[in-house]
Amino acid sequence: MDLEGPRLASRAPVADVRERWRMGSEARGLVLVSAVLTAFGLAVLYSASAFVAEQDHRSSTYFLVRQLSGVAAGVVVFAVTAKLDAELFRRWAWPMMWFAIASMAAVLVLPTSIAPTIHGSRRFLFGASFQPSELAKLAVVVWVSMLVVKKGEALQRLSKGLVPFLVVVGVLDLLAALEPDLSVAMLFTLLMALLLFVGGARRSHFIALAALCLPLGFAKIEKLGYVLWRITAFLHPGDAPEAVSYQLRQSLIAVGSGGLFGRGFGEGMQQTHFVPFPYSDFIGSTLGEEWGFIGIAGITIAFGMYALFGFRIARQARTPFLQLVAVGLTFTTVLTAFLHIGVVIGLLPTTGLTLPFVSFGRSNLVLTMLFTGILVNIGSARERVLGSTATNPMAVAT
Repeated sequence: MDLEGPRLASRAPVADVRERWRMGSEARGLVLVSAVLTAFGLAVLYSASAFVAEQDHRSSTYFLVRQLSGVAAGVVVFAVTAKLDAELFRRWAWPMMWFAIASMAAVLVLPTSIAPTIHGSRRFLFGASFQPSELAKLAVVVWVSMLVVKKGEALQRLSKGLVPFLVVVGVLDLLAALEPDLSVAMLFTLLMALLLFVGGARRSHFIALAALCLPLGFAKIEKLGYVLWRITAFLHPGDAPEAVSYQLRQSLIAVGSGGLFGRGFGEGMQQTHFVPFPYSDFIGSTLGEEWGFIGIAGITIAFGMYALFGFRIARQARTPFLQLVAVGLTFTTVLTAFLHIGVVIGLLPTTGLTLPFVSFGRSNLVLTMLFTGILVNIGSARERVLGSTATNPMAVAT
């Protein structure tokens, strides 16, 4: 009896087997656009914030260094989420929503030593290091997407279809309005409506939703005088108080003085004494002044490409849940960018929304990179690689 054969077989090397995510062309394009926006954003941020930092007796690189720490954290988050199966977020939808509600409520009830009042509102925890409403954007997208898919045909019914969404997202809207941050509250509602529409909700339900939300919105606007004055400053600049229309006028001066090609990097004047928050809420005005129409047009095109890649990823998503998540995440990032640009060039009333990848704010930056990582995973395909190429992520599968 020949035992040598089995012995040799038992000593034969086992082929390496590895599973990995291979990015599609849209995912690669999204990574490239995000990298360009991040690098360009750091340059714009430094120019916009250097003078402000020195006025506060800090180093000119104070905001830049803090933003770089956000970039480092964001890259780690991006790398993890790009390789994490996005379907797992379906399981985490309710825990994420409960955490979002709890953290936004904590902002309102905790002492100011933990949840400070900054510029008249309470939006942050632990100084200014964590903004719960930013994480709540992701919670809304994931939770609404999960529930839309779970309900299926029941989404066509009002009581079991629309009402649960109104109740839960309405709680977030209320908490955001109490901070106060009406821009975020409106964004939550808009995200919910978009995903319900994509998911197949009845149009009559949207009419009912608008009929319910508009009176409540106008009532809240009347109570918050600053919102009403901002709208007045946009529609009738001459009728608004100087303190209200000041931001918009100075932003228009900055963008207008930039002309076609801009004053040049670091040569902007408006951020030195005139435009409030030139490194966050109005960083687009610095971009327009120093980089001109070319700069504004370029960043608009960049976010247009982000939208193109994101929505193409959604169209090719592996499951209906991931399709809705991709639509929601892409819409959130791109809408926020376009609203910011619209404000600084005078097409929209002042909202307080920042420019993704560019404005100062580590919570927003990390969240935007988290969004991008999830989109990249949705735009990737899982594959098994055998043999020596198993350890080479750039090798072509055989």
